[in-house]
Amino acid sequence: MSDVTQQRLILVTGPSGAGRSTAISALEDLGCETIDNLPLSLIPRLLDGPPLGRSIALGVDVRNRDFSSSALIELIDTLTADPRVALEVMFLDCRIEVLERRYSETRRRHPLFPAEPPLTGILRETDLLAPVKVRADLLIDTSDFTPHDLKAEVATWMGATPAQRMAVSLQSFSYKRGVPRGVDMVFDCRFLRNPYWVPALRKLDGRSPEVATYVAGDSRFAEFFDRVGGLIGMLLPAHIEEGKAHLTIGFGCTGGQHRSVAVAEKLGDTLEQAGWQISRRHRELERAPSGAQPLAGRGQGDR
Repeated sequence: MSDVTQQRLILVTGPSGAGRSTAISALEDLGCETIDNLPLSLIPRLLDGPPLGRSIALGVDVRNRDFSSSALIELIDTLTADPRVALEVMFLDCRIEVLERRYSETRRRHPLFPAEPPLTGILRETDLLAPVKVRADLLIDTSDFTPHDLKAEVATWMGATPAQRMAVSLQSFSYKRGVPRGVDMVFDCRFLRNPYWVPALRKLDGRSPEVATYVAGDSRFAEFFDRVGGLIGMLLPAHIEEGKAHLTIGFGCTGGQHRSVAVAEKLGDTLEQAGWQISRRHRELERAPSGAQPLAGRGQGDR
């Protein structure tokens, strides 16, 4: 974290359509001085003079007048070495098929190749930004985010305490639909007894006290939770020391409704009590229509 003699500078970048404008808007609402599409060559001049007293957030993408990946990486290196600047790079990523769908829904043209199908520009831009992506301090995959979700993620990250600037995201999911992209650690909860087979619990989910109590009643739960909690409690400070700004931990079960949700919720409560900034996402619950029953099917009761 920067001290009073440094200017905190957040560079927000990523492929077009991934939510950069939404993130910039969120940062402005949080009190940052924001500028979008400032030519790269002018950014060092913006930092002349004393610190502003509040963070500066700059939107950078292929529409910038003098943009190139090599020029942006060179700028990142220059600013990182500048003792006046506390630099952070936020990279908003998104799956290619989701970007293509967003362009189709809005009927926008891609800024790189406006005369070509959007996929042409998406693929070219993905390759162009690949070297920048690996330099990011914070990587946010917006594929499954609504604008509200993204604003909440940015707010969580900005609101972290100086000693714990790393944002921790806990996600539950169904193995039937695959492991979420961008998850740093995954824990399999399918060995725990399954509330799906209890008629009174089937329509509930892991956020309900009844389901949480049932899952915690498994004879293996206490040792599993203590070991996972201890491991994560040891790893979080280590990741901060390595400069990581965001860590995503996934918990999976067969349907993504009961066991994984209950474990993620309980761990979230434990980490929040320890002072960590936690966000929760329950992928299958967000996708399920209101009133829908949990996923059923072959293997739902496998242990």
